[in-house]
Amino acid sequence: MKKNQILDSKTVVVTGAGRGIGKALAIGFADAGAIVVCSGRTQEQLDETTTTINGKGGHAIAIRADVTNGTEVNNLMKSADERMDGIDILIANAGTTTEGSIVNSNPTEWWRVLEVNLLGTYLCARAVIPYMQNRGAGHIITIGSGMGQRAYEKHSAYGCSKAGLSMLTRVLASELWPQSINVNELIPGPVSTDMNRDRPDQPSQLGASEWTKMPEDVVPLALFLVTQPERGPTGQQFSLMRRDM
Repeated sequence: MKKNQILDSKTVVVTGAGRGIGKALAIGFADAGAIVVCSGRTQEQLDETTTTINGKGGHAIAIRADVTNGTEVNNLMKSADERMDGIDILIANAGTTTEGSIVNSNPTEWWRVLEVNLLGTYLCARAVIPYMQNRGAGHIITIGSGMGQRAYEKHSAYGCSKAGLSMLTRVLASELWPQSINVNELIPGPVSTDMNRDRPDQPSQLGASEWTKMPEDVVPLALFLVTQPERGPTGQQFSLMRRDM
């Protein structure tokens, strides 16, 4: 095992791996020795991620899937299991948002956020569980938000989706801990991505004390979670924020 290859031979599926946090996690896990299955809706972005990983000597493949489509998600996990001889880790990262007051909101757009952020995670977890059961253990990381713990104006869809995600994480953990499958929620706080206007060199919209991160700053905590023992933490929230959620 090479230096820092703490995930040597582990297979991880990362949704939303074409950009932002998902791309950083896919590259960071590959750097730690994992075999990475990059998934998302945009093939060109996935190809960029896998090209970066493989160009550095890592091992990654791209499998396009929409997390809101149960058939595509089932095919994603089946293909990942067959091509990589098992699945050890799922990072359910795919997400979206919309802004606006409730009275002025578009119900179709509002519901789409819940479909991607909450239903998408449910479908991915549901599909991957049998493969982790066959493996005898596993780790699932959901990507939460402080907006799921505290009300923010004009972010009702995102906040409700992340609040539901927190409970989904806890229920999954309760159901799966006897099978050594740990499920935890990683709350990054503000990260400079296409979804967030904050930048590291500017004051955060959430307060002067808050830390606006680059996507790569999320990787160490994710690695910490998936390297915990089988009887380690599950059903917990781990936050990178600098404020009370």
